[in-house]
Amino acid sequence: MARRATVQRDPRIAGDPEPSAYPEASYDPDLTGAPARGRGAPTRSRWSGGGGRWLIWTGRAVLWALIVVIVVNGVRAPFERFTRQNTAGGSAPVSADSEFPVSRATSFASQFAAVYLNFEAVRSQERAARLAPYLPDGAPPQFGWDGLGRMAAGAVQPYGTEIVDRENAVVTLAFQSGSRRQLLSVPVFHDGETDRFVVSGRPGILPAPTPANLPQVPAGESDEAAETELRTPLADFFKAYAASDNASLQRYAAAGVTLEGFGGAFTFVELKNLDVPLVGGATRDVTATVVWGVPSGASPSAEPTPSDPGDMSGKLEQAYLLTVVKQGDKWFVKDIRGAKRSVG
Repeated sequence: MARRATVQRDPRIAGDPEPSAYPEASYDPDLTGAPARGRGAPTRSRWSGGGGRWLIWTGRAVLWALIVVIVVNGVRAPFERFTRQNTAGGSAPVSADSEFPVSRATSFASQFAAVYLNFEAVRSQERAARLAPYLPDGAPPQFGWDGLGRMAAGAVQPYGTEIVDRENAVVTLAFQSGSRRQLLSVPVFHDGETDRFVVSGRPGILPAPTPANLPQVPAGESDEAAETELRTPLADFFKAYAASDNASLQRYAAAGVTLEGFGGAFTFVELKNLDVPLVGGATRDVTATVVWGVPSGASPSAEPTPSDPGDMSGKLEQAYLLTVVKQGDKWFVKDIRGAKRSVG
């Protein structure tokens, strides 16, 4: 009797791959390769792609975070601008144009200074009454003056404004007192609800800066021939300019140019100096120094008394910059204006 084999044969054909750990996955020979033979050989399976999903989810998270940041910043920016405009406190810089009314505060402080800087003992009550509209309730009527002596000031002009916050500023004004030019700083408070101003503290008088040092400017070359040609017609032009002699003015004016004069407010005395640059050709910018006669305003007198100089006509030197053009052999005035800085 023949013996039955106890070992069951593997029905697979030799060389077939091992069963995959993912039965539904299709076979890819490039990934699986030939299986190892024998008991205990590891079973190899194809990569399904699931191991890279963390990269996709990370990328999506970064993208959504970026979108959220853009949206939040877009909403926050206008909101912050709105809150800054409506918040009364804080140390953020204050815009002089949109937050504190600089022009009106300067006008208020200038009027106050015109009263404050002028006092005289015999008119102290009048000064106190004039100061009252600028001072807070309970302030001393003379606001620091003891009622003695006198002071006179004029030519009050704005000099600068330091904005402290949305309600407070220090307005600095320039003024003239005697032979001195000085500054006055005035602290000012603005009530936004009532749109009113008040002087919020004692003013302070300060010395004004001294004049700047003016450097010398070298003089350019002069055209003496053109100066000789221009001197007589320009002297006649200024004589007509003083009298507003329209017929004469048009003879010296360039074509299409209308010039107006002083109408007799001054009289022409002399053309003292004329500077004609060498460059320019038929069009030149020339500088002329003219001496005008200043009427006294008094009734004419056959023999003015030297003891009263105010009754005598004075003289005043002025400098002008004229644009002249040459047409043919004659020069004509195209424009007249104040001269630039002097040369030395």
